[in-house]
Amino acid sequence: MDTVRWGLLSTAAINSRLITPIRLSKRGVLAAVASRDEAKAKSYAQTWEIPLAFGSYQSMLDSGQIDAVYISLPNHLHAEWTIRALNAGVHVLCEKPFAITLNEVDRMIAASQRSGRVLAEAFMYRHHPQTKLVGEWVKSGRLGEISAVRGVFNFAISGRDDIRLAPAMGGGSLWDVGCYPLSFAQYVYGEAPQDVFGMQWTGDTGVDETFAGQMQYTGDRMAQITCAFRTPFYTQFEIIGTLGRIVVERPFTNQQDSPFFTVYPKEGQPNKILVPLVELYQGEVEDMHAAILDGAKPYLTLQETRNHVRTLLALYESAASGEAVKLLNG
Repeated sequence: MDTVRWGLLSTAAINSRLITPIRLSKRGVLAAVASRDEAKAKSYAQTWEIPLAFGSYQSMLDSGQIDAVYISLPNHLHAEWTIRALNAGVHVLCEKPFAITLNEVDRMIAASQRSGRVLAEAFMYRHHPQTKLVGEWVKSGRLGEISAVRGVFNFAISGRDDIRLAPAMGGGSLWDVGCYPLSFAQYVYGEAPQDVFGMQWTGDTGVDETFAGQMQYTGDRMAQITCAFRTPFYTQFEIIGTLGRIVVERPFTNQQDSPFFTVYPKEGQPNKILVPLVELYQGEVEDMHAAILDGAKPYLTLQETRNHVRTLLALYESAASGEAVKLLNG
């Protein structure tokens, strides 16, 4: 096999961000889309010029016409359909958040190991040159010892019927956008935190529409994250070290609007570091191709993904109890 045949499991709007990278890749082809509504699947396939349309998710998984699937379902369905896909012998790129319980995460990982199929969490920004360049600055020691990171991701939801406001579907700003600065903090520090403290404001739907989290890592290193559904779009990430700091103005979204990050050294003038212009989602697609076709290990490991979810859960636990929560090893 020298080409990966992709299927889209759902007709969610986010699919459009993956279609172009698949088609730009020399190693992938968009083969199919599935919906619970056959007419909807056919209409979507016609709009996006996708060869095959299926009226159920399972029929696409069982068709033998796809090698990998992109799961863009609501959060509470990620685990079920990831496991179903892996059991059908299909590789899986699952949209973030990976799952909404740790038990689900462990079952998904076990299904991947049992089936021998690739499983990865779709944090597209982690594969982008901007994030990797920032990581090189941190690892090289040019910022000195990192003592704190701060990240924010806010946007305003336009309607009250949005699924991101539905508790039963895994709604909430921390699950939806707060997971980004949290994952960036864990990338910088290379581990999950030891202790977390969370605070939230819940709207009339019962989900967190604003969330703030404080995390302590080994060596008394700190992270602060905030996220919200209630304010205009705003995102930024800052890394603070003993020899300087880095500010990334568009860490998680379209880097073509801001193709650089800024280094503020301990002495001297700020320096803009230019970032290669690469399609935001291209890296995660090519990473899946390398894992499936070449046997390479996915860049974002399942242990990192597990740490994302257990940290998010600990933050929610803290916000509900009003107490700091200690993360146990594991």
